Amino acid sequence: MPRLALDVFSPHWSAEAASVVLESERVLAASALALAGGVRAGMRRGGVLMLLPAARLHERAPAREAAALQAVAMALLQYTPQVTLAEEATLLMDVGASLRLFGGVRALCRRIRASLRALGFVAQLSCAPTARGAWLLARGGAGHALGMASLKRRLDRLPAALPLPARPFATWLDGIGCVSLGQLRRLPRPGLQRRCGGALLAVLDAAYGMTAELFDWIAAPTTFQARLELFDRVEQADALLAGAHSLLLQMTGWLCAHQLAVGRIVLLLEHERGRVARAPTVLDIILAEPTWRDEHLVRLLRERLGSLTLEAHVIGLVLEAPEVQAMAMPSESLFPEPGGNEQDQWRMLELLVARLGPDNVLQAAPRADYRPELANRWVPVQQAQMQLPPDVLSLPRPAWLLAKPVALLMRDHRPFYGSPLRMASTPERIEAGWWSQSQTRDYFIAQGQDHAHYWVYRERIAGADGDSAPRWFLHGLFG
Repeated sequence: MPRLALDVFSPHWSAEAASVVLESERVLAASALALAGGVRAGMRRGGVLMLLPAARLHERAPAREAAALQAVAMALLQYTPQVTLAEEATLLMDVGASLRLFGGVRALCRRIRASLRALGFVAQLSCAPTARGAWLLARGGAGHALGMASLKRRLDRLPAALPLPARPFATWLDGIGCVSLGQLRRLPRPGLQRRCGGALLAVLDAAYGMTAELFDWIAAPTTFQARLELFDRVEQADALLAGAHSLLLQMTGWLCAHQLAVGRIVLLLEHERGRVARAPTVLDIILAEPTWRDEHLVRLLRERLGSLTLEAHVIGLVLEAPEVQAMAMPSESLFPEPGGNEQDQWRMLELLVARLGPDNVLQAAPRADYRPELANRWVPVQQAQMQLPPDVLSLPRPAWLLAKPVALLMRDHRPFYGSPLRMASTPERIEAGWWSQSQTRDYFIAQGQDHAHYWVYRERIAGADGDSAPRWFLHGLFG
């Protein structure tokens, strides 16, 4: 049964560090049934089949075990950049600089457990001030040690054969009555070194904090691509969310390790291979606001997968991050913005796009045309990236632009709309459309007797009926 041990430690903090023993949830379920049937570790194939004739035996897959260990390491980079491999498929993490950020070691351990559950593992977490001490506590199931004194007491009660260098000498240690690490440490060091070698003393010294520990930390790759082979053929798209979440956790760790935020992700749903192979289904999600957290991305994928109809079975998932940029600095505002900040508003729009489709969530965008009725267009919100030039932004524009200008009456040589209108601004001259329908207008902000403001214009060309008097039109209303 493959197992992973992950040790989280803090040499710069004298209170705690942690260690986790991971096992696949499927393996745990199978192990519970096997244990109930009398199966024990070290039994031969024939003995197992005699006890459980219906048992399914599988050969170990070292490549898949290494891939699972690498996936866990990549996901845990979001908590600290200092993650390394150790013996017996073990991961060690230095969390000394992360405790304040995540609210203390207990809160950090809870987050690690949640991440491991999302990856498909359960965790036995142990904390200690030293890496080797955390490793031994995790392998022995001895819980947490909140300081060096507590660590020494807990280590002294662990089996003497628990360290790797002591296992070849387990029979000799049992024969002399040495059954715990505390008793092992009380043996004469010169004799113990001659009998068991210096590696055992080095492990004990590191675990009890008597020597320094040096590690080569895992370096995240320069680009990100994660793959997940599914256990079975999946027919419903929403059933893929758990697997996609595990890939997102790996991407989150990779982004944090490089201090990056992702602006676009691509999820490939792989179908059958070989003679009946077909191209994968592509889910391309463009983010309005780059992020490095998985919660919002999980919500977006849930909406997209919930509305997707699969054309074929899915046997694998591939996640890519083709567009990344540097993390944005956190807001320096002392008080939160009313109604949420700009990032929250963009996230709401992204959820609407994922639920309704990109063609059903539109935003106004300018056109390169000075004619007011043609200067605007409606485009998908994720494509509205154009900006008005500064000179146009400084000009007043009405909140309500009429679909068709309304001709105004003239009374006492003044335009009339409910009451005589008084011009409250200098004219803004617009001449455009010579290539299609030429317009020559002088726009004014007009004010009625009720103090309402209107956007009116005067034609600079005589009327088509030969009347030389200019005509006035109402084109918009100010709020």
